[in-house]
Amino acid sequence: MLKITKIKSEIGRPEKQRKILRGMGLNKLNSTVTLTDTPQVRGMINKVIHLVSVEESKE
Repeated sequence: MLKITKIKSEIGRPEKQRKILRGMGLNKLNSTVTLTDTPQVRGMINKVIHLVSVEESKE
């Protein structure tokens, strides 16, 4: 499991990056979601790594 926290705003970013954040369930600043560690989620994280913080979760 991965704990993903949005640490920067998507204002001024391309629409593709905004859609990725919405797809992961990150709407507000400092919001946190827990997602399974899959290649698809890793790909989404790599596209917006400059906007999020990622931690390993033991859940």
